[in-house]
Amino acid sequence: MSYIMKLVGSGEVKVSGICRFWGAMLMPLLMATQALGRNSTDQLQTEAKSKGTIVNSRNDDPKTIHGYAPVNGLKMYYEIEGTGDPLVFIPPAFGFAGLKSFPELAQNHSVITVDLQGNGRTADIPERAISIEQYAKDVVGLLKYLGISKADFLGESYGGDTAAVIALRYPELVGRVVTYSATFAPPPNTLNPETTHYDQPPTAETRDVQFQREGYKKVAPDPNYWPKIYDKVGSIQWKGFSKKELASIKAPFLIVQGDHDFVRLEHSVETVKLIPHAELAVIPDASHFALSSEQERVIPVVKHFLEKSEKRIPLATARMGYHPGETR
Repeated sequence: MSYIMKLVGSGEVKVSGICRFWGAMLMPLLMATQALGRNSTDQLQTEAKSKGTIVNSRNDDPKTIHGYAPVNGLKMYYEIEGTGDPLVFIPPAFGFAGLKSFPELAQNHSVITVDLQGNGRTADIPERAISIEQYAKDVVGLLKYLGISKADFLGESYGGDTAAVIALRYPELVGRVVTYSATFAPPPNTLNPETTHYDQPPTAETRDVQFQREGYKKVAPDPNYWPKIYDKVGSIQWKGFSKKELASIKAPFLIVQGDHDFVRLEHSVETVKLIPHAELAVIPDASHFALSSEQERVIPVVKHFLEKSEKRIPLATARMGYHPGETR
């Protein structure tokens, strides 16, 4: 997939994969019964131990358990923080468990963070292509391995795309879904040209991905694999969903983005109208990276959505008017 990027003082340069890495970041750019469908942290730990998964606490956080699970040929790394109903956090491109924590969510949820193929501590399978669909299969495989029959999902950027695929393809596993800075159709119309413009094509060594590069090299099984995984993730061709597919998603769905995001606000507005039980939250004065830079402005919105009662007072219309206790 190729796009044309304008260069200052020159003609046009053809850049593969939406300028490689940001193609990965920009295009996405994450309750059977109460007794049986949910699993506490203790239950998850017991299940993991019974299958021989490496599980214990990280040295820097004794409250977090972690392990590796054999999933679709991967040795897939994951971490679990907190107690309560399962909430799966699917990171963005090059994100990984431990890079960010959600203490407010961990108060009432067992937050399960996964390292996707080639990300963080999960090694790549060199001969296997990376795709959003494969990410979804791997996350589902991990949940089945841990014995989780239903969970809520929080996905960021490509992780949000992955959560949406799970909601569509595996509805029986899904409670509620939150996405931050995700896209639901292919580029370039989903992207904000003001925030996704480059004067020079990026590479694996340019400053725009310094944070991701340094984080990867700290935890990856092979730090020198960075250029290869950068190119591989940048080659993902995300095709999104049809209107019919979006209309078939049954799970309660919250779409969140910043008002200065990589994602066009109009795209999120169009999408929220297509998903039957969808809501939209726009974080003011926020970018594509607000979950990292200003988590305190995003997580309260996410927490409210995940924990609110299914029975709600009706929203008021002009015809109905406002009546305390009857409309809101």
